[in-house]
Amino acid sequence: MTIKKEIANRLNIFLISAFGLVAALAWNEAVQSLFKEGGILFFIGKSGVWAYAVFVTIIAVLVTIWITKLSQKIK
Repeated sequence: MTIKKEIANRLNIFLISAFGLVAALAWNEAVQSLFKEGGILFFIGKSGVWAYAVFVTIIAVLVTIWITKLSQKIK
């Protein structure tokens, strides 16, 4: 692989990762708002950051499994 192609490939990975981080931060704020007063999950939020962390972890695991199965179907 030429240096130009390698640089383009790395830049592509970097840009995709950067947009992924921005999206993750936006989702983080959106999910946190569900646990604040007036949010639909406020009753769980009163349990503190641990309840929030467990909730987000469960969602992340389920979405990861779903995406993995979806990508295997495409291959």
